[in-house]
Amino acid sequence: MKAEVEIEAGICGFHTSARVQSRDHQHVDLALETDCEKIQKLSLLLEKEGALDAYREIDPKGESVILRHGRDTCCPGCAVPIGLFKAVQVAAGLALPRDVSIKIGKE
Repeated sequence: MKAEVEIEAGICGFHTSARVQSRDHQHVDLALETDCEKIQKLSLLLEKEGALDAYREIDPKGESVILRHGRDTCCPGCAVPIGLFKAVQVAAGLALPRDVSIKIGKE
């Protein structure tokens, strides 16, 4: 199964797109395109990991590789790692595709 995600990260103005693919409904490969240097570093780290185990990614007792590397390379509020995490779920058949939205305002 394949999933695609387009992420507009926010005030930084950076855009990331990713294609996520699973051949066995468990292991996923990610291919990222971004104009953010920090996400480019994240992409390299994920590439070194090889195929990710989607079941380990969502295990509440474990630690997500995507979120761990995201924490190490991005700012803590970056929306990209969670967008990738959601795409992994869809590609592995663990979630249905549905847009996620965060709207932020100021009073």
